[in-house]
Formats: sequence, structure tokens, C-alpha cells
Amino acid sequence: MRNWSVNIKELKKDKKQYAIWKLEQMVNFGLAGKKLNRREIKKYWPLLNLDKNKKKYLSVLLWPKRF
Repeated sequence: MRNWSVNIKELKKDKKQYAIWKLEQMVNFGLAGKKLNRREIKKYWPLLNLDKNKKKYLSVLLWPKRF
């Protein structure tokens, strides 16, 4: 994944922030042939800053018994 607006080397020093940033990038801008890690998404769910429609769709996939 290439990103010109973020210094990834600096961001990787904080594992939590890097994981959140990476998940947001993958959901918002495409997976680039990779899969999302279900455990990480659930772990950082309250902290993810996603489009509300995408977040609602993902919540249906992650917790189908809620709906």
C-alpha cells in the first residue's frame, strides 16, 4: 500500500494507530487484493473512522445476529 500523505515509518512506531490507519485505508480505498482481519476490525471497531454506510454494512457482516 502506497500513501504519499502519511509517513508510514513514523506511524509504524505506534502499533495501535498504525493498525487503525491501515484498516481505515483498506476499507475506504480498497483492499489491494488483501483480506481484512476480522479480529482486528472487531478490536478497533469503536475507533475506526469510516463512512457511516460502509460501517453499517460491515457491522451486518461482523454481527449478523444483531439484525
